[in-house]
Amino acid sequence: MTITLKNIPDDLHRCLKERAARHHRSLNSEVIAALETIARSEPVDPRAYLERIRRLRPSGHERLTQEDFDGLKNQGRA
Repeated sequence: MTITLKNIPDDLHRCLKERAARHHRSLNSEVIAALETIARSEPVDPRAYLERIRRLRPSGHERLTQEDFDGLKNQGRA
């Protein structure tokens, strides 16, 4: 089957071409892959997703502060 796309914004076309190059695909193959991803994806239930994250988090997990993040980020930098 063939679909013709018209009036694609230049920035979107450029983005698709760059993405195709990164994935070593033709522009056509990249568009098909993107459409398949969108068409076959299931809606995400945010509550179920958060509950799954909470179950995976180790018990007794302490919340990190911005100071903790900054210290970890700068660790090893000199």
